[in-house]
Amino acid sequence: MGGFFGAALKRDAVTDVFFGTDYHSHLGTRCGGMAAWNPEKGLQRVIHNIENSPFRTRFESISAEMSGFSAIGVISDFDPQPLLIRSRLGAYAICMIGVINNADALINERVAAGGDFGAMTGGRVNASVLLASYINQKDSFAEGIRYAQSRVEGTASILILKEDGSLIAARDRLGRLPVLVGRRDDGYCVSFEDFAYKKLEFETCRELGPGEIVEITSDGVTQLLPPGEEMRICSFLWTYYGYPTSAYEGVNVEMMRYINGRIMAKRDAELGNNEGVDYVGGVPDSGTPHAIGYSNESGLPFARAFIKYTPTWSRSFMPTDQSQRNKVAKMKQIPVHELIRGKSLLFVDDSIVRGTQLRETVEFLYENGAKAVHMRSACPPIMYGCKYLNFSRATSDMELIARRKIVQLEGEEGLAHIDEYANGDTERGKKLRQAICEELHLASLEYQTLDGVIRAIGLPAEKLCTYCWNGRE
Repeated sequence: MGGFFGAALKRDAVTDVFFGTDYHSHLGTRCGGMAAWNPEKGLQRVIHNIENSPFRTRFESISAEMSGFSAIGVISDFDPQPLLIRSRLGAYAICMIGVINNADALINERVAAGGDFGAMTGGRVNASVLLASYINQKDSFAEGIRYAQSRVEGTASILILKEDGSLIAARDRLGRLPVLVGRRDDGYCVSFEDFAYKKLEFETCRELGPGEIVEITSDGVTQLLPPGEEMRICSFLWTYYGYPTSAYEGVNVEMMRYINGRIMAKRDAELGNNEGVDYVGGVPDSGTPHAIGYSNESGLPFARAFIKYTPTWSRSFMPTDQSQRNKVAKMKQIPVHELIRGKSLLFVDDSIVRGTQLRETVEFLYENGAKAVHMRSACPPIMYGCKYLNFSRATSDMELIARRKIVQLEGEEGLAHIDEYANGDTERGKKLRQAICEELHLASLEYQTLDGVIRAIGLPAEKLCTYCWNGRE
């Protein structure tokens, strides 16, 4: 994933952009960067690797390195950003969030047309450079961005800092990711997360629609291209990677998770699936609010049977190496023995992807004396690796535990019945859950239904991307 933040102010913007960008640290830990503009220095840019040191530590002296009335910042799990580009449209800094799945085809197309690219290690081309090569073919930034986005298979939200100090912000074509604009007495800002600018005393001015492009100065916001009518915002923003205090399309993340947990508890009560449970807990951190909602609805006491030690590693999916992620996940779990020994525990996890870390968590609980471990997933079984964002992306769909179990149960023919396997009321659905229980040593397992997730979010189903669950685009 990744997130960006920018501001155009009547005073120096670097400090505000530093803090605003830092508030996106939950979205990535590989690279961080900032660019700024002022009339004397022009465009400036700084990029740091943040794999072993957080954004705030690497950029805490940024106000001594650059200054400007306009600035942008980005945190990315992939390519270094922002980049400085010189083109027929002028000089500018550019960053993007999303993923370009057809990058190789686009690169080959541009090379065949006589273009060339500076390459990174391994010959890869930076995604921002690739987008810029398409933007620069048109006579304006708005036309160029719209053209570049039309060629991308995947998702590309774009933030540009021009050499005149104005910002151009473009939400991706189908609005899979949010882009919001904030207003303050001394100027305007743009952000992935709304709480990032609210902490800086901006108030929400507008949320860009799908594919909408605006130009931002310290004096106001000008629409360059209107939004499209079709939207497919990512449902996982609410179930997993969105920050609890954020709101997207007017729906707060934390409140959605409480509602989601209550819906799961009601369903379990109807089926009699939570009898004999001593405590309800979340697989921290993003599973916890779902569990609070479950506990409040069911009347079962909420308890934190284990705590994550997070001062150094905030979220276990961040390390890029899978074995390192597994090691970090294990090292972070600190048990509260009085809440585990001899107890029947029900946990709510935000999602079950590969199952590797969850299996280790369950083993950890049994090793510390748990009587039984029940698991609830706050979303349906993940059947398809995400092809629109850098989330739940797998080298192969067979890395997904639900898919893998379907093939083990029924061979490749079983993949023709994914909808049945996703539904816990069908025979195939029951067999899938039992097979996963056996592999992960769970006393019981159930998933939130797709309808339940949609009801918890509260937006029309046709405006939500649910591809990873049902494969529908």
